[in-house]
Amino acid sequence: MTTGRWALGGDLSVARVGYGAMKLTGWPKGDRPSRDTALAVLRRAVDLGVNHIDTSHYYARDGVAANELIREALHPYPDDLVIVTKVGALVEGSDLALPAEGKTGLTPDGLRRGVEANLRSLGVDRLDVVNLRMGDLDRAGTPLAGPLETLLALREEGLIRHLGVSNVTPAEFAEAHKIAPIVCVQNLYNLARREDDPLVDACAEAGIAYVPFFPVGGFQPLTAERLDAVAARHGATVPQVALAWLLARSPNILLIPGTGSLAHLEENVAATSLKLTEEDLADLADQVH
Repeated sequence: MTTGRWALGGDLSVARVGYGAMKLTGWPKGDRPSRDTALAVLRRAVDLGVNHIDTSHYYARDGVAANELIREALHPYPDDLVIVTKVGALVEGSDLALPAEGKTGLTPDGLRRGVEANLRSLGVDRLDVVNLRMGDLDRAGTPLAGPLETLLALREEGLIRHLGVSNVTPAEFAEAHKIAPIVCVQNLYNLARREDDPLVDACAEAGIAYVPFFPVGGFQPLTAERLDAVAARHGATVPQVALAWLLARSPNILLIPGTGSLAHLEENVAATSLKLTEEDLADLADQVH
């Protein structure tokens, strides 16, 4: 159960435990840290060896934007830092409240605006990875091919290095994989939500990274008696066990746990040294069936 690294897109070497920046803004709901704490968390993450940060231009609320925090904390960026962002139905964070017909982010103009907003707010000339996020509108009326072809054109312009997809069904992943060189899939997946098990394995076979969002449950943190027991055996926290389980699940899984706490950040990164036993894995497997 080595944690190791992953070559994202074949050329971007990242540590398997990264960092998700959404919680720094409190978007779409929840508390957020002070600005000084947010900047300190980002800098400490890099100090701890994190070189994969997940963000988006629409992670913004009440004048606090994830990309701007990242830029203030880390620019000029370390040579090995990989920033992964996303575009989709939302152009602005406040678009979340709009009806479906008001969400224009998947149009060619909306996608270009999203990419340019990320470039501008991060202060870069090219984005390392852009995930096309689907599933935020009626799936039946939201084709994937057109938006992905728009992003391919922006990639040809030199604005994007690699493409990924987010919040996709297995069928959408298969379609995307035929259209473009997909380097990662970002979907909901954790110890208690394992509907994507076949997709994790399909990505591993294809050499594609799988990046679970809400790896420790998100707005509904993981709780279970067996998780508590495994954590107690190791003197670890439940989130650490949940992260260690993901690292053990498949070598193509990359983690992006988010936090606005320096202490929680340290705990999350420390999960790389937690080695679950066969007994632990069996107990956790029993929990989810």
